[in-house]
Amino acid sequence: MPGARLAAVPLLADLTTLRVGGPCARFVEAASEAELVAAVAEADAAHEPVLVLGGGSNLLVADAGFDGVVVRDVRTATRVEDASACAGASVVVSAGAPWDDVVVRAVAEGWSGIEALSGIPGSTGATPVQNVGAYGQEVGDVLATVRVYDRALRRVRMLAVGDLRLGYRSSLLKRSLVADDDGVTWGPTPRWVVLEVGFQFRLADLSGPVRYAELARALDVELGARAPAAEVREAVLALRRGKGMVLDGADHDTWSAGSFFTNPVLDADAAALLPERAPRFDAGSGRVKTSAAWLISHAGFDRGHGLPGPAALSTKHVLALTNRGGAKTADLVRLAREVRSGVESSFGVVLEPEPVLVGVSL
Repeated sequence: MPGARLAAVPLLADLTTLRVGGPCARFVEAASEAELVAAVAEADAAHEPVLVLGGGSNLLVADAGFDGVVVRDVRTATRVEDASACAGASVVVSAGAPWDDVVVRAVAEGWSGIEALSGIPGSTGATPVQNVGAYGQEVGDVLATVRVYDRALRRVRMLAVGDLRLGYRSSLLKRSLVADDDGVTWGPTPRWVVLEVGFQFRLADLSGPVRYAELARALDVELGARAPAAEVREAVLALRRGKGMVLDGADHDTWSAGSFFTNPVLDADAAALLPERAPRFDAGSGRVKTSAAWLISHAGFDRGHGLPGPAALSTKHVLALTNRGGAKTADLVRLAREVRSGVESSFGVVLEPEPVLVGVSL
């Protein structure tokens, strides 16, 4: 394919934060939008499975690997289209750019609204797919547009934030992983391949309103107050480090995909069956969100469950499944199934995995 670099085939273990996964059939590095689109389009034309890879922080790949082409997006460009006191900052970021690099620049430039999303690994292109959120902020709060390659229509499109059907850790982009409206199945990379992400930021040295109680306590401010964005970033990083959620090659608690299970969102009848002491948060439309971490710990799984490994729950946070060194994907799948089964037996709630599962199932 013109321009794209056909690279030596690596193990997916070398490209993912869980550090597990076998080889792929072909590996391509795309350094431009044209190269990325061409790699995906050519694979589709050849009926070859496609996995577009950014930071590899939200993937669990089978030990057998992936019998298709892995396209790694190595683009990192950011361009500022407007930055005025009245309009705020309109910023467009290439999908391959490391997300935390974007947060660092936002704090430095006074682009307010993502400072609480500090320390999250992975690429910028993944953030609208997951509607990434933490400590009271979500990407959807500042998202404006997403430029995508539509594999069904075989053309580049611009989607406005209103088109994305954003929800808790979900979007139209993520749901297309399963099937589009015509029942065509896509995956492991969805129908829409993210090329660029457009943001609209408020210009301010102060953060957005602090909406998360733990963060407010760390900053010693009231809920709803604002704080210097740089201080919010440092407080979030400290909180995340305490939970093993900031990548550190020397710390096996960070050899993970972050939170492995999403917080369950239940209808009112299912929520009523939870123990009285279980956390409950209004999720709108009569639904209730509860805490996956609470369910896991109260189903009898403590931090460090499974030690010495090779796979175990983090010693800092029960939501993270970790590779203690030398783990295989099969080890992590066994642990995930054990935890999921235990929670279902205890509370009747089926936990859903947050990472994209490639060649494996729970």
